Amino acid sequence: MTVAPQPDQIRQLVARTFEEYGVGVGDFRELNETLLVEGRCFVARSYRTKGLMAMWLLNAGIVQFYDTDGKMLRTVNLFKRLRPRSVAA
Repeated sequence: MTVAPQPDQIRQLVARTFEEYGVGVGDFRELNETLLVEGRCFVARSYRTKGLMAMWLLNAGIVQFYDTDGKMLRTVNLFKRLRPRSVAA
């Protein structure tokens, strides 16, 4: 089973990661967010600010981060396996 993150969670991840690369995002309004739609489905979201860019590929469950030259800096896998839990009777 996988857990799908919500857009607000991804915005927070993007803001924290951008800060690690020296770009402060004190307010989400500083992020330029774009949605990519194919057919009637969202397939990706991109986030840009001050030269950095992140792309959330929804079906792949990853967020990729790029610098001002388009060089990939990092990939974050969003899907996590949930461990089965024992249930006491």
